[in-house]
Amino acid sequence: MKLATYQDGSRDGQLVIVSRDLSLAHFASGIATRLQAVLDDWNFLSPQLEELSQTLNHGKARHAFAFEPKQCLAPLPRAYQWADGSAFINHVELVRKARASEVPASFYTDPLMYQGGSDDLLGPCADIVCANADWGIDFEAEVAVITGDVPMGIPPDEAIDAIRLLMLANDVSLRNLIPAELGKGFGFVQSKPATAFSPVAVTPDELGAAWQGGRVHLNLESVWNGKRVGLCNAGPEMTFHFGQLIAHLCKTRNVRAGSIVGSGTVSNQDWACGYSCIAEKRAIETIESGAPKTAFMQFGDTVRIEMKGADGMSVFGAIEQRVVAAA
Repeated sequence: MKLATYQDGSRDGQLVIVSRDLSLAHFASGIATRLQAVLDDWNFLSPQLEELSQTLNHGKARHAFAFEPKQCLAPLPRAYQWADGSAFINHVELVRKARASEVPASFYTDPLMYQGGSDDLLGPCADIVCANADWGIDFEAEVAVITGDVPMGIPPDEAIDAIRLLMLANDVSLRNLIPAELGKGFGFVQSKPATAFSPVAVTPDELGAAWQGGRVHLNLESVWNGKRVGLCNAGPEMTFHFGQLIAHLCKTRNVRAGSIVGSGTVSNQDWACGYSCIAEKRAIETIESGAPKTAFMQFGDTVRIEMKGADGMSVFGAIEQRVVAAA
């Protein structure tokens, strides 16, 4: 099934069921009003939502209405946790190679992960608001999962079963603020503004054969200012699958329902696939010619992030954002 959260004037919005083709929606208020409530009581509430989803997909829902992505908040407008990994080692290799730095051997066996802000997650059409374009505004196209409760010390293969929903993310980075923050040895804060998510979150079964081994074997498209710059496969080259990322997060603590875990920038070794973030394009340019040529995003720039299934239909709907100056 596919779920979304409509704006209703509150912080947490109103839960809706969305049809498989993303054309219709139906309020789920007779079952649950908020997605977090469903995640907290998944085994009881999700079957009821699934039944309503089937009714909607069969054209028998009496109060269905046209689905409008612009009315969507993030599927979880605020979450208990947002932890973003860096599961595509090719991305790390490129960035490190561009600055003549070796990739530590541990990076191939132990995932990178940072703790992001989860109190203000953006809807798919929300602006990217920034006070200064000189901060190096960059998009990062990713896949993300929402978990149920996950116990401390869970093995990676079991952790896959804790995945309730999948969605897309634009994990915006302010690249020119990152070096100073990392130089303090204490991680990202100011260089990671609010993350945006796709209009809908989907249960793994919606992906069919594309969901294999904790990975999504589909192409993720990135369009910058109307030009496609990336069509990267999110499956085979994902070094650490989502079960491994969740297990990494759970090594020393429990993870609770409503936690979001990201894949990191989707990246492929074949440069012909393009890129899912500008930093990777700049790394390639540096490797080829000694210096980056592509500038980061400017005010007025747009980015569109979308993933289509084998049938050519959008799976999650599109993230479509514009960069604007802070008031």
